[in-house]
Amino acid sequence: MTAAHPRITIRPETPADIQPIARLLDAAFGGAAESRLVEALRTDGDLALSLVAEDAGGIVGHLALSPVAAPFPALALAPLAVAPDQQRRGIGAALLAAAQARRPDATIIVLGDPAYYARFGFRPVAWDCAFSGPYLQATGSHLPAQARLEYAPAFTREFPPEQS
Repeated sequence: MTAAHPRITIRPETPADIQPIARLLDAAFGGAAESRLVEALRTDGDLALSLVAEDAGGIVGHLALSPVAAPFPALALAPLAVAPDQQRRGIGAALLAAAQARRPDATIIVLGDPAYYARFGFRPVAWDCAFSGPYLQATGSHLPAQARLEYAPAFTREFPPEQS
């Protein structure tokens, strides 16, 4: 249970969570791209941390961290998702706080909304990677001005088109 959400439990994923996580990601992102990414990361052995937020009704949030090749310990945050009917209740914040507590040694890198992620200590970075641009951000007190990053292969893999 979290202090902010006494009915929400944050815990590592289990094999029984795989399908509920996929359904949550598909609903939260409006398609299967993120669930395919997580499945590829899982299959490749590149999930450094996969957390779920669970209430009495089941899984309501998910966060994944995967390794990033960098000149410092780094992890990519992707995805962070909350069930559409549970958003704006602090569940994403609770997942992110839990991930940061479990991996305090790593710089966490995200490609996301600067207004949202700034609340959690993320700052824009101008690092060289496949996803460079204004949405690339990282946490840490000693972020270098320059760095070359390489995300896990699943991030640049092409997946077959979704079946309708």
